[in-house]
Amino acid sequence: MKRYIITIVILLLTFNSIAQQSHQAYDTGEWFRFRIHYGMFNASYATLEVKETTLWNKPVYHVVGKGKSTGLLHLFFKVDDNYESYIQKENGAPLRFIRQIDEGGHTKDIQIDFDHSAKTAHVYNKKHNTRETYSIENNVQDMLSSFYYLRNNLDVDNISPGEMMTMNMFFDNENHDFKLKFLGREVVKTKLGNIATLKFKPYVLAGRVFKEKESLTIWVSDDKNRMPVKIKADLAVGSLDADIDAFKGLKHPLKIIMK
Repeated sequence: MKRYIITIVILLLTFNSIAQQSHQAYDTGEWFRFRIHYGMFNASYATLEVKETTLWNKPVYHVVGKGKSTGLLHLFFKVDDNYESYIQKENGAPLRFIRQIDEGGHTKDIQIDFDHSAKTAHVYNKKHNTRETYSIENNVQDMLSSFYYLRNNLDVDNISPGEMMTMNMFFDNENHDFKLKFLGREVVKTKLGNIATLKFKPYVLAGRVFKEKESLTIWVSDDKNRMPVKIKADLAVGSLDADIDAFKGLKHPLKIIMK
């Protein structure tokens, strides 16, 4: 179960909706840090950072997500994860996704290159030195790009409690139909102060990792940033919480209700 700690958090930060683009919620230089608790352990920290570079002669955002175990957990279960996404600036579509993980000796090193015109994903498994090509859906996103696409496209003015949203995500070597339910608005207490948030519940498969299909909840700031604020997951074994710990480089002012 411990091997899923960082992966779950990254995945939960990457849900998506279908809407018309409204504004640019982020820019180069943005950085988040999340403190993750697994049961009684202060298990790890995860960070998300937006950089910029050029890929295939196209200017892109280069988003990097990292997770690393700390404290007692690191003594008996080392976690060192790296996720990267190269996102087209004009439309938010992913061009390349990288997943490099080492979780208690369980390792993966995968690079996915997206060809949206041909509707294919080219998966290079560096650990096993294999290359495969898979069909992908329209408007597909990867684990990281979907979160940043959402932040630009979520129609917060017209969303209603109970509304269901869907996304197409390609992860490792599979297409996933991810569903998300909007629960309403809520003020969340954080170390940064009280933050007004939008509350969502992703639908997941019950089984080895999650207790049931409604085991996850995520809170996102109810402002122009749509910053992830809090995550809660009831796992098949134990529970996981992730809270915003620090940030810098927000494109828009963060609305703190009070300290």
